[in-house]
Amino acid sequence: MDLNLLTILLAVAKEQNFRAAADRMGVTRSAISQAIRRLEDQLGTALVVRTTRSVRLTEAGATLVNSLEGPLTEIDGALEATGARDAPRGHLRLTATSIAEPFLSGPLLADFVERYPHVTVDVTVTDDEFDIVAHGFDAGVRLGEVIEKDMIAVPLGGDQQERAAASPAYLARHGIPAHPRELVDHRCVGWRRAPELAPHRWEFVENGHPFDVAVDPQFTTNDLRLMLRMALAGTGITFAPEDCLRDRFNDGTLVPLLEEFLPPFPGFFIYFPQRRNMAPKLRVLIDHIRRFKQSD
Repeated sequence: MDLNLLTILLAVAKEQNFRAAADRMGVTRSAISQAIRRLEDQLGTALVVRTTRSVRLTEAGATLVNSLEGPLTEIDGALEATGARDAPRGHLRLTATSIAEPFLSGPLLADFVERYPHVTVDVTVTDDEFDIVAHGFDAGVRLGEVIEKDMIAVPLGGDQQERAAASPAYLARHGIPAHPRELVDHRCVGWRRAPELAPHRWEFVENGHPFDVAVDPQFTTNDLRLMLRMALAGTGITFAPEDCLRDRFNDGTLVPLLEEFLPPFPGFFIYFPQRRNMAPKLRVLIDHIRRFKQSD
């Protein structure tokens, strides 16, 4: 059997579209279709169901893909490591949550691409939670508490702290809450990860006991920047990681609230699958993060 056919099947599984898989592999759509047909003929079973707009795996195809992903990923990493020349090279696909300010602020990634000009970097910023391996990402950046246990996680920085904040103008009109439970009587600017989900619950701690407050935001968005802009405009009290608010606290445009109820918690990590043969492009990023953390 031509083992290249298995690589093509993985591309089709990831893209769920022959044309997109062809673009990914640098071949024609016809070549992809013929390769899948050859593989199905050799195995004696249908692997994909074709429609005019998309392709989906059959049960046999899904079973084969699940069995192949781990071994072929390790083979790719081993070949890339063996074939590496003077410097790491290749395309590095990363995903990060929109609140990962230590990673997305700019300096860390800017210094990385300066040091490793043969590595191209593609960062998808999303708050959706998904399997990074199944979606073809080399690594992801999330808060430690939401990372799957079978992943390797490397800290990006120290502890994080959620902060409640409002503009001086809003507080002058509506007063300053003395306890988190008073937030239900205030106008709030909330965040939700997706339209079908409830707004994020605001979590606090009192005398060592955690509790949350289900505020009813007057304004809700899935965009952190818009949320902060509305708070700056005096719309209400908002809730976000301290990294996202620190500059506003320093210049006085936002005022921190309820600080005694908001202790620190484990921060952001970059995580990736457990594999023995890590691709050089990812290895140098992990090493770069560790050096960058030590220099802060």
